[in-house]
Amino acid sequence: MDILKLIGRKSPLFEVDVKKQEQKIIEIVSSSGFLVIGGAGSIGQAVTKEIFKRNPKKLHVVDISENNLVELVRDIRSSFGYIDGDFRTFALDIGSPIYDAFIEADGEYDYVLNLSALKHVRSEKDPFTLMRMVEVNILNTIKTIRQSKKKGIKKYFCVSTDKAANPVNMMGASKRIMEMFLMRESKDISISTARFANVAFSDGSLLHGFNQRMQKRQPIVAPNDIKRYFVTPQESGELCLMSCLLGENKDIFFPKLSEELHLITFAEIAINYLGQLGYEPYICTSEEEARQFFEKGKNKAWPLNEVEVWPCYFTKSDTTGEKDFEEFYMEGETLDLERFENLGIVKSSLPYEEEKLDWFICEVNRLIENKQWSKTDLVKIFIELLPAFDHKETGKYLDAKM
Repeated sequence: MDILKLIGRKSPLFEVDVKKQEQKIIEIVSSSGFLVIGGAGSIGQAVTKEIFKRNPKKLHVVDISENNLVELVRDIRSSFGYIDGDFRTFALDIGSPIYDAFIEADGEYDYVLNLSALKHVRSEKDPFTLMRMVEVNILNTIKTIRQSKKKGIKKYFCVSTDKAANPVNMMGASKRIMEMFLMRESKDISISTARFANVAFSDGSLLHGFNQRMQKRQPIVAPNDIKRYFVTPQESGELCLMSCLLGENKDIFFPKLSEELHLITFAEIAINYLGQLGYEPYICTSEEEARQFFEKGKNKAWPLNEVEVWPCYFTKSDTTGEKDFEEFYMEGETLDLERFENLGIVKSSLPYEEEKLDWFICEVNRLIENKQWSKTDLVKIFIELLPAFDHKETGKYLDAKM
């Protein structure tokens, strides 16, 4: 599968910037120790590979998914082989006391990269998954930063999202609040982050779902009215690594909006995807028609022409939290667009109030201790910290659609 062609681009986005900085990146990586948290997710794996292939002295990878860690090791061994440095993986929940013991036992790293996140807009459909989003995206981030301070870590990197810029959903707002805490914690440790676009074929993404639908002989469903920017998995790893190693304190890296970063709808990608596999889309008018496509094929000649077709159902988006457009920075943020060819930097000085941040943590902890809260409770707390938060609630969620 040609991912670049699929998302409407001809060349890797950060190729020029990586080549210019390659020697410096190699020098830093080869002389440093790294801890990658959430390293078995799609972006985490990409970052881990970028570090591994430059021969780090030490590379430890932590993730809650034992199976994904196994695949990461198999992938690395099959692609890059071995290094002289200390490469190990640990199946741990970073919110647990077991992880705390792991950090106390070692914790000697130069760089900590936190790629752990709940990234789906659909995760705000119920109050319990939403609270876990708060725990993972905000509470665990604060915890791991403070552990890094205690251990004397040189640099802490934490991934953000384009949806943190003027957020309209709770996922984006949770990352925006996380950025505020990053700014506060950066008084005592160097921190950088990155906001970037959708990662093509990342686990759980719609494009990854296309692969699953093809394997299971199921129809492809996608919105036809939402345009998004995409980066490849490797580009996501390069962006995070450059922000971590080359970013200054409080820097937020992002892909520059240019002709090189092509805006495209999910429906267009679906058509391109099928084309690369030798199919043309058979446009259905309902979910039921799409579901019945392969059943019809058992009873009579199907498709009705010589061209191989695959059922598709393209719809308008009407679910909670969907943003009409993507943006990587907000009005009033200071930008550096000169340092890199296709990377921009927000020179962040996000305003925050110490008392409100402390209040936020107290309120969240109070709800958790009482073991009782609603989505409305969490939305109110978010708005107190982000008065301009325009939460788009439609009453419909992605889990109610194919």
